[in-house]
Amino acid sequence: MMPAGAVHADRRARVLAQMQPGAVAVLGTAPEVMRNGDSPYPYRHDSYFYYLSGFTEPDSVLVLVAALDARPARAILFCRAKDPDHEIWDGFRYGPDAARTAFGFDEAYPVDELDHRMVGMLSNAPALYYAPGHSAALDAQITGWLRGVRALGRTGVTAPATTHHLLVLLDEMRLLKDAHEVELMARAGAISAAAHARAMRATRPGMIEYEIEAELLHEFRRNGAQAPAYSSIVASGPNACVLHYIANDRRILDGELVLIDAGCEVDGYAGDITRTYPANGRFTAPQRTLYELVLRAQAAALAAVRPGQRYSGIHEAAVQVLTEGMLELGLLDQRKVGSIDDAIDTRAFARFYMHGTGHWIGMDVHDVGVYRNLTLSDKPSRALQPGMALTVEPGIYVRPADGVPEEYWNIGIRIEDDVVVTDTGARILTDGVPKDVAEIEAWMKAAR
Repeated sequence: MMPAGAVHADRRARVLAQMQPGAVAVLGTAPEVMRNGDSPYPYRHDSYFYYLSGFTEPDSVLVLVAALDARPARAILFCRAKDPDHEIWDGFRYGPDAARTAFGFDEAYPVDELDHRMVGMLSNAPALYYAPGHSAALDAQITGWLRGVRALGRTGVTAPATTHHLLVLLDEMRLLKDAHEVELMARAGAISAAAHARAMRATRPGMIEYEIEAELLHEFRRNGAQAPAYSSIVASGPNACVLHYIANDRRILDGELVLIDAGCEVDGYAGDITRTYPANGRFTAPQRTLYELVLRAQAAALAAVRPGQRYSGIHEAAVQVLTEGMLELGLLDQRKVGSIDDAIDTRAFARFYMHGTGHWIGMDVHDVGVYRNLTLSDKPSRALQPGMALTVEPGIYVRPADGVPEEYWNIGIRIEDDVVVTDTGARILTDGVPKDVAEIEAWMKAAR
């Protein structure tokens, strides 16, 4: 396995190989954002920028210049200048010289020189690759650079004749994870699983949801994760029927289920797990019935994760199981919705299962990459390939309503794991936390 610095250099080389000879690519990182007064939010780099650079400091820009004739390709970093006075207050910064050596760039300069140098680098470049709309500030800078190049037209200098969307290249690259990425995702999955297991052991009726959230956060940081990958969901009782519930401020009652959707971020890569379990350690009969239905749906969906299988087949497998269960349990009235096929065709199941069965995962918890094959006229769901990483997360959410059996009211269940497509099937990255009914009940009993 290549060291991290070599991994990022290899990615830059792959982008350069896809660019038009002599073309220039520009990509900036995320800005610092102030929370209030002079206090910033915790800084998190831009995922695309980090994917190509491995560099985590703000106020940084990456420039790639493709090879042309005898002129070799170059990877150039613009970053904050070394400043001992600022480092007293805000901590270490590399500066251009150290960053060039540590991260394998061909050249590095202070970011204050960006505007001046970019006019020169874009002069006579045949094409420009950038991410329009990704950063309003960088869009404005690029407009200024191109204006500066065109001002030199009387001297024979030309501006890039064409522009290309850089993120189209990067999205396809990021969709297929290399061994370095899978290793980081496996670590994020393991830490996230440990946090879920800790929260499950700690849960008691009478606690407030945020007390359980605190258990998650403790385990994330205790094991070296930098932050949650997204706002943690700790939803008890009826809150579990709210898909993106994040208030986490309700008292958990005896006899209710707790749904936790949470994961950590490790070196830029996300974990994403959902588990649902009884607050008192024992499922009621209706809870168990619905839970085991969702578990069967997840097993069917996981079985559909293999090379060559259409991405949509994962969702179709889960929907088939869930819809059949909804009809058997009376959640759907067969006299009104018809057969299983009818209920699927009319999306009658969406009353209780309204989201997809997963999403790409990687540097972003909802990671980049198209879900359809855009090269074909009918744009079918794309085929899975080894290295693709995704979540598998069926669920069922039953709100009180006329015609819905009362024993299922206010039950929300979701079961989610992260998987990577392999040559023969799928590798589950998040299996370190109980999922079967008997295992959950035994785990929680032992914790008491």
